[in-house]
Amino acid sequence: MDAKSAVELMESSNEVHFSGFHMDGFEQRKASIEQPTTSETDMYEQPFVIGVAGGAASGKTAVCDMIIQQLHDQRVVLVNQDSFYNNFSEEELTRVQDYNFDHPDAFDTEQLLRVMDKLKHGEAVDIPKYDFKTYKSDVLRRVNPSDVIILEGILVFHDQRVRELMNMKIFVDTDADVRLARRIRRDTNEKGRDIGAVLDQYSKFVKPAFDDFILPTKKYADIIIPRGGDNHVAIDLIVQHIRTKLGQHDLCKIYPNLYVIQSTFQIRGMHTLIRDAQTTKHDFVFYSDRLIRLVVEHGLGHLPFTEKQVLTPTGSVYTGVDFCKRLCGVSVIRSGESMENALRACCKGIKIGKILIHREGDNGQQLIYEKLPNDISDRHVLLLDPILGTGNSAVQAISLLIRKGVPESNIIFLNLISAPKGVHVVCKSFPRIKIVTSEIEIGLNEDFRVIPGMGEFGDRYFGTDDDDEQMVVSTQ
Repeated sequence: MDAKSAVELMESSNEVHFSGFHMDGFEQRKASIEQPTTSETDMYEQPFVIGVAGGAASGKTAVCDMIIQQLHDQRVVLVNQDSFYNNFSEEELTRVQDYNFDHPDAFDTEQLLRVMDKLKHGEAVDIPKYDFKTYKSDVLRRVNPSDVIILEGILVFHDQRVRELMNMKIFVDTDADVRLARRIRRDTNEKGRDIGAVLDQYSKFVKPAFDDFILPTKKYADIIIPRGGDNHVAIDLIVQHIRTKLGQHDLCKIYPNLYVIQSTFQIRGMHTLIRDAQTTKHDFVFYSDRLIRLVVEHGLGHLPFTEKQVLTPTGSVYTGVDFCKRLCGVSVIRSGESMENALRACCKGIKIGKILIHREGDNGQQLIYEKLPNDISDRHVLLLDPILGTGNSAVQAISLLIRKGVPESNIIFLNLISAPKGVHVVCKSFPRIKIVTSEIEIGLNEDFRVIPGMGEFGDRYFGTDDDDEQMVVSTQ
């Protein structure tokens, strides 16, 4: 690949950008790749589920509508708990005035769970539409999978199984007098009920149910919104948080110690080049070094710092920060050595240790060699390995550092690409370390190779790949 073709490829990478939750073209390409058999690597895009609870007429619908309006560029679906009221029999219809619609038993929670499970797994569902005049669900509406699912209802926090589906739980807290006034206006205008019947139902069922079942679920809320839809500041902050979460990979939502650097067209273009089997060694090294430098800089940003004031040449005082002094790198031989130059360029005079681990298929358990700084237990450690595959070698390397006295929280693991399997293994084994990577892969194939991957990184970087050598010879 000459310089011109490399530039053309970088430019062409700007035409399509797969990120966030809109990955239809990417999903089609994934289907043609043999998927891993392990469930942890069978990844699909998980929607962001928001639960909105609160008393009747508290303003839940207004809050949901405002969130949907501000997330106009995302696919959002609203699921109402009201849709899952139990249908009345003919006998029950004769005494409907004695029925408590605000009691947990009034809802078909099992059906709600089935619907939510299908939506979370990317399946379209038919949701009943409850008619409060006939007290039956005779009409169905089709709901398609979406980026965001808002589950709204007075008792959506009551059942633990439903709560566990939610990424964010919002409780709309509105004064009881305001709720009563809204309920009277709504039930008389929209449901055609007599005001006396509304007040009788409120005192007999609604208020006791709120005190006994709804208000106690307030403790489960992540966010409490006073005044409902009138609280524009709270809703703006919620939408901002949702947008941040939508921009994260699903694994980042599971493991807060996993950091994926924000993707740009330049980063996607560089990944395109180093993943291309036809890229020359020179281009592979050049663009790999650029990506490695970005990962290293991002990793350094997670080190502790202290405030420091300096005097500028103009005589002014600048308040900044002082870098962490007690730092070292450790590279996993041999691919990890490709990351050493970027680390040295960022941290002048940094000490770098080395670990050699035997890798045979899915077995990365045999430690062959280690040479580490004597005072490594007193330092923060940047562990260098460009590819996180099964995670076995990483676990072996991290375990060695911990045995040497390095606190788990002092280890930052830097790599270019990570397979979900490796992320699961490392994060579950060492929940206090940090992993910094530039992209999350689809998974592993039957030979435990990362896919789509970039081949044997060490061979391609250091020029020991047989195919590359033959290609170079044939062009001379």
